[in-house]
Amino acid sequence: MRGFLAAVSLALVLASAASAGTAQPRVLAIKFGPDLEVNPVTQDYLTGRLSHAAKAGYDAAVILLDTPGGLSSSMKTIYTSELNAKLPVIVYVSPDGARAASAGVWISQAADVLAMAPTTNIGSSTPIDSSGNNLNSDVRRKVINDAAASLTALAAAHKRNTTWPAEAVKEASNLTAGEALKMNVIDVVAPTLPALLKQLDGYKTKDAQRPYTLHLAGAHIDYEKPGLLTRILNALIDPNIISLLFLAGIAGIGFEIFHPGIVLPGALGAVALLTALFGFSVLPISWAGLMLILLGVALLVIDAHVVTHGALTIAGLVALAVGMLMLFHNAPAPYHTSLPLVLAITLTLGGFWAFALTRAVQVRRSPVLVGPNRVVGEDGVVRTPGQVYVAGELWHARREDGGALVPGQHVRVKDVQGLELTVE
Repeated sequence: MRGFLAAVSLALVLASAASAGTAQPRVLAIKFGPDLEVNPVTQDYLTGRLSHAAKAGYDAAVILLDTPGGLSSSMKTIYTSELNAKLPVIVYVSPDGARAASAGVWISQAADVLAMAPTTNIGSSTPIDSSGNNLNSDVRRKVINDAAASLTALAAAHKRNTTWPAEAVKEASNLTAGEALKMNVIDVVAPTLPALLKQLDGYKTKDAQRPYTLHLAGAHIDYEKPGLLTRILNALIDPNIISLLFLAGIAGIGFEIFHPGIVLPGALGAVALLTALFGFSVLPISWAGLMLILLGVALLVIDAHVVTHGALTIAGLVALAVGMLMLFHNAPAPYHTSLPLVLAITLTLGGFWAFALTRAVQVRRSPVLVGPNRVVGEDGVVRTPGQVYVAGELWHARREDGGALVPGQHVRVKDVQGLELTVE
């Protein structure tokens, strides 16, 4: 009996081992595009999917990359996550027409395997300042040398071309897939993901710290793409949308303060303001720009209550426009506020404020429409020596010069004292 049980146990172990050896490999394909920018929102999405792939037991993770670049802080978080992933990470610049530009080059070079579709390109990694222009000479030399060194180190760790990364940073060099393969900037060119996985069957990664032998031919591929929440948050960190939400939030809450009890404007304003604050927490903002926007709004409100003949309105609009342009001055070029949008907002607010203030002045100068003083300036007719008919009402009256009132005489009201009119 003991011999029989031992034989059965051995058979089960061998069967299990054979099954494990023939199990279909699994690959998680993570879509990062088309033209998805590198920022804290997309960073969380991508690093979260890499972590999920390792925990779920996938044999490899493939990043389907198509990006114009983005924030350097998010870029560093992503490529650090790749370097520390608990499974092989493949970056595949695809589909045809895709690009790995700027920050995308670092994400690409950090991969255990870097592949491209035939009609894609990689490169243009020169750092620029927050306004999208070239850096001044001293800062430029420091930043560019640092960027070139980090990119070269990534390429060297994976036994790729170590000359081109410096050219990509210093000269904005850009390569097609064919050129990149010929120069050993990338590892593989493949038309489709299944074809890529077939080519990589038996491939040994070149990073000595991450030695993997890939067996991915015929792998089952699960595709991941940004969820609805990620897409919404990614859209909400558009500087133009953040600026509009911030102004809408201030306007809604301000309206509720001056007209308490309506509720809806205040509630919508609070939602808009909190959403804008989320954007402020994601993108680097200029506090001077934020203070100028608040000053501009304050000046517009003050001018609605103080007669300054539009001086405060003009100052407020200038502060608002300059503040909006400065608000994201510290962010990279893709995250700047649009000048046409700023001009459109400023001109629209200026036109509305001019109309509102003009109407307010007209109302202030118009005669009082309620209470006894409403009849001042009205014409009337004398009915009796002591009474005048004015605006459908019969009033006690006396002449301004002390003379007698003659019935049938036409008069004009000059003043009201209690219930008696003074007329001329």
